[in-house]
Amino acid sequence: MKTNHCGLEMEFSWGSGQESRRLLLSLLFLAAWKAGSGQVHYSVPEEAKRGTFVGRIAQDLGLELAELVPRLFRLASKGHGDLLEVNLQDGILFVNSRIDREELCGRSAECSIHLEVIVDRPLQVFHVEVEVKDINDNPPLFPGTQKNLFMAESRPINSRIPLEGASDADIRANAMLTYTLSPNEYFSLDKPSEDERVKHLGLMLRKPLDREQSPELHLLLTATDRGKPELTGTVQLLIKVLDANDNAPAFDKTLYAVKLPENVPHGTLVMKLNASDLDEGSNADIIYSFSTDILPNVESKFYLDPITGEIMVKGYIDFEESKSYEILVEGIDKGQPPLSGHCTVMVEVEDTNDNVPVMEFKSLSLPVREDAPLGTVIALISVSDRDSGANGQVTCSLTPQVPFKLVSTFKNYYSLVLDSALDRESVANYALVVTARDGGSPSLSATASVSVEVADVNDNAPAFAQPEYTVFVKENNPPGCHIFTVSARDADAQENALVSYSLVERRVGERALSSYVSVHAESGKVYALQPLDHEELELLQFQVSARDAGVPPLCSNVTLQVFVLDENDTRPRC
Repeated sequence: MKTNHCGLEMEFSWGSGQESRRLLLSLLFLAAWKAGSGQVHYSVPEEAKRGTFVGRIAQDLGLELAELVPRLFRLASKGHGDLLEVNLQDGILFVNSRIDREELCGRSAECSIHLEVIVDRPLQVFHVEVEVKDINDNPPLFPGTQKNLFMAESRPINSRIPLEGASDADIRANAMLTYTLSPNEYFSLDKPSEDERVKHLGLMLRKPLDREQSPELHLLLTATDRGKPELTGTVQLLIKVLDANDNAPAFDKTLYAVKLPENVPHGTLVMKLNASDLDEGSNADIIYSFSTDILPNVESKFYLDPITGEIMVKGYIDFEESKSYEILVEGIDKGQPPLSGHCTVMVEVEDTNDNVPVMEFKSLSLPVREDAPLGTVIALISVSDRDSGANGQVTCSLTPQVPFKLVSTFKNYYSLVLDSALDRESVANYALVVTARDGGSPSLSATASVSVEVADVNDNAPAFAQPEYTVFVKENNPPGCHIFTVSARDADAQENALVSYSLVERRVGERALSSYVSVHAESGKVYALQPLDHEELELLQFQVSARDAGVPPLCSNVTLQVFVLDENDTRPRC
């Protein structure tokens, strides 16, 4: 596989008052990667201006500019509207409206817009992936502008107070955060753990607190990302120093990991937490609760018993909605003032096969001509399944197969193609059933019915019942006498089966055949135009042609032998 690259360097400037910042973006466009399925890859930075060049899509797909309009060149992008558009005059793909990577893909490391390019005559589909590159356009954000912390003055040196870190909607370096704490004599900043699942900061107490000397401490916590230019976010820390209880509850672990199948019923026990307090009496009685920093979607799914520490399911757990939940728990004793311990429960949701595959017919080319070549594409089908792993792997089958088959053209895309010759006169319509089945156990499936009509072509000439007819006519017949009717049948349909009749002109002696007989073009009735004379003409032999109205027309002939019977109309000679 050969990959061609083309580079484009752009410089953007922003100014506010007398301050200005410049950002140099190096864009690498993947211009012409074509697999056998017709796939092309490009890349574009988010927030690119309208009209920004993305790629020469017509050229990269091997399409001539002159054929874009006649072949009804069109783009389809499921769920992404008109973010990208193609100029049909020069075949260039460009940015049509604002692209926000975070809105499209959230925190996903990979973000692409999948385009389907469809052209007709013949019907073709191409798949184009446009990777959306992240820029540092989101500053770090804390859950709030101020965080209130309550600490007993008896809290021991080097004790750790957990803090909720900031979040950054960007990815990679643009979302990698470093933290700084405003200078002070009491606290230092404890950086996040190496365990990627524990992202919480902490304050480390470096000097004993004295409520009488400093009842409140005001600190500023700053988060800075590694983008260029760097963006920052801050939160005010208000630390209120309290007297009392000098032992905080402690959990067995700071991090618990639990696996939970999706679709479990309400009331299912996730786990039972246990915290202990070295104090006595009410100072050792612990009340469990969710941290105030917990996300709303966690609180809506789980219930924490404040007395037993049991975490139970109270909402619908759906793997497709969220693959994991981070539950922040506090254990608070009943001392005055109360002290708290903290832990994190990581709930990993396990997928079950609870989603039926979905089929969508992208395009149908019906009816199909009976002379269509093998391999003609009749329909384009996309399949999807919201499950993951084998539960989300979908295969398609066709019933009955003859004379069609399904061909996998791309991941989760199939083409319904002609596999053997058609004959409308034998079968004019096919009722097909497409079945999409996932790889779950037990598997789930969906079906869709397709009616394929076969269009007629003029491949049958009119046919007479026999090649020759014999007709007997008495001489001296009246002019315009109906002497015979020819009839031919055409197996085709509509105008291809519309038959008209005519004489095959020739000379009969010195006279034209058409002076003796005629044939009605529609009915096939043959008429004698003048009285026939046995003594002059005993046998009149001629042909009638039957021609259909197809393009091009087809015809066949039948021979008529007309014997003129003698009557006693001549006197004897002496």
